[in-house]
Amino acid sequence: MTTARKPRLLFFLTGSISCYKACFAISRLVQAGIEVRTVATPAALQFVGKATLEGLTGQPVASDMWEPGRAMEHINLARWADLALVAPATANTLNRLANGLADDLVGSLFLAWELQKKPWWVAPAMNVAMFEHPLTQASLTKLSGLGVRVLPTGSGPLACGEEGAGRLLEPDQLVMQVLAELGQKIA
Repeated sequence: MTTARKPRLLFFLTGSISCYKACFAISRLVQAGIEVRTVATPAALQFVGKATLEGLTGQPVASDMWEPGRAMEHINLARWADLALVAPATANTLNRLANGLADDLVGSLFLAWELQKKPWWVAPAMNVAMFEHPLTQASLTKLSGLGVRVLPTGSGPLACGEEGAGRLLEPDQLVMQVLAELGQKIA
């Protein structure tokens, strides 16, 4: 008798204070039966550590495309996952992805991802002025046109003390959307 494999989520964290929210979402997704692997930018690792992410997922964190023994990680992880979610997706990351820059692991994975075959999502998180900037909005439009699903932002108090759009969705909102996409129920 064979058992069905768990749905697989590749969860990207980029440099935002809202990485702490991503950790809550990752924990809930693992508890719900999703197999989660994480990719963290060096900036994200300034907010949460590799030990936290590995502890939540039981898997090593991918962060350096030049790490010995992991030269093909951008291809392997792109083939492994059923869904990619960048949360938080910073203005820097969104603008880099929209322009096809692949000099880091996130950009390389994006270009190795088969957008026509499986979903890639971004959940923006940044200051309201950065979110509303014409270049960021143009990048979001461009990514959406490529088939990337752009999740909405929350609105309210931001880490910088300002108010407005640009808040990362709450962890439970992220979890519900991922579980719906992957056909899972909340544990």
